[in-house]
Amino acid sequence: MPKLYLVRHAEPAAVWGAHPNPGLSPLGHSQALAVAARLAGFGARELLTSPLARCRETARPTETATGHNALVNEAVAEIPVPIAVSDHRAWLMAVMSGNWSDDHVEESLRTWRGGIGHALISLKRDTLIFSHFVAINTAVGLAMGSDKVTNFKPGHASVTILESSKSTLTVVELGQEAVITLA
Repeated sequence: MPKLYLVRHAEPAAVWGAHPNPGLSPLGHSQALAVAARLAGFGARELLTSPLARCRETARPTETATGHNALVNEAVAEIPVPIAVSDHRAWLMAVMSGNWSDDHVEESLRTWRGGIGHALISLKRDTLIFSHFVAINTAVGLAMGSDKVTNFKPGHASVTILESSKSTLTVVELGQEAVITLA
């Protein structure tokens, strides 16, 4: 069974919703180097990344360490925000606090969720996947049979490990969770 290493991007240079496509902060670049050293030992030769700058920049040190280029894959991109939404942050908080079956969750988001599951199940080799908080939660939720949008809080540059079989995903190990402070 292929192992899928879901890497949450390192710390971005801007908070979600404040910039359409931020790269990494200085701390994020350090986190990307540290996770690359860890991932190089996993032996995966396949690398996928979200098209967004924070994931691509997180993947670069791993590409160098492994000698393999990451393929850009829209299926592991950030959750798509509906065009009519003006306050992205408030919208995201509302979605993340609920379930996929909630009335306010658009069908396009349920389709996006299914696309993540299909993309991951179709992988035939151990793969490193550079992705996002909600996308990783989606994969974990599918593996756990959970309808929750947020099943855990993966920290920046954390690694969540799943196994894929013909039609199912299984959680092997959840990545290190983010420390949330209200200060």
